[in-house]
Amino acid sequence: MLFKKKGVFTEEDARKVIELVSAHPEEKELIVMAESVTAEAKRRLWDYARAVKLMADMTGEDREVRVEILEGYVSEKVKGIDVETL
Repeated sequence: MLFKKKGVFTEEDARKVIELVSAHPEEKELIVMAESVTAEAKRRLWDYARAVKLMADMTGEDREVRVEILEGYVSEKVKGIDVETL
């Protein structure tokens, strides 16, 4: 899933994104595109990815979520879920 936000992506935004992604266990990738991302938001996203991997290891599943964070210009042409609407 691709999430985009013009401006600063905060820890509160990361919480909303994680809630949405966790409702879809088939998702394998979480991409955040924003002009800038706070350190707390990055840590929350990476912690989520590690938690998914840890729980999968404990239950014997083969599940992993890859997190990619893209900082810089956010184009309107890019199709993704706007964090402002969550």
